Amino acid sequence: MIAIIDYDAGNLTSVARALTHLGYKNQITSDTETILAADRVIFPGVGAAKATMQTLQKRGLNHVLTDFYRTGKPMLGICIGIQILFEHSEEEDAECLGLLTGQVKKYPTDTKTLKVPQIGWNEVYQTRTHAIFHGVPNPAHFYFVNSYYPEPKKEDIVIGKTQYGLEFCSAIAQDNLIATQFHLEKSGRVGLKMLNNFLKIAS
Repeated sequence: MIAIIDYDAGNLTSVARALTHLGYKNQITSDTETILAADRVIFPGVGAAKATMQTLQKRGLNHVLTDFYRTGKPMLGICIGIQILFEHSEEEDAECLGLLTGQVKKYPTDTKTLKVPQIGWNEVYQTRTHAIFHGVPNPAHFYFVNSYYPEPKKEDIVIGKTQYGLEFCSAIAQDNLIATQFHLEKSGRVGLKMLNNFLKIAS
């Protein structure tokens, strides 16, 4: 069973529908025992880093996510789910989970051509081989909705990059943890392909 973390964010049902379409049993849940017993966990959603962390802390889910990561079972973050993995976000000066070293920064706003937030399709270039990209063209277009981007301290965890005013990290992988800045569940065939790849990755 795949646990989808419930923290009152939008877009959770879109991910659930995508998993059901792919033929996988899933549950949107905030229950500690259910999450830790799951075969894998997905942390998706849209929202602000500080509000997200406050909800996670209120429900004790910050510790549950850390504990699940330590089990070695596959874990996937999507959109805000990549940003809260790092130590700090410039968005309202939010302290995040700290599972990954680095920070989340705001796109530059001193340009007339760059619209913030970034909303729409953009290219993702694979920077190294990973099972999550199996059968996915390089580059490929994915759907983004975001005003901030992750800046990992360790370059070797970066598996995908995107250009939007600057070149930024749009996909990471560290041990059993994978995360994307773009919305897999809204990215058509290639997004579903990546979700399916994640669901087939062994612990």
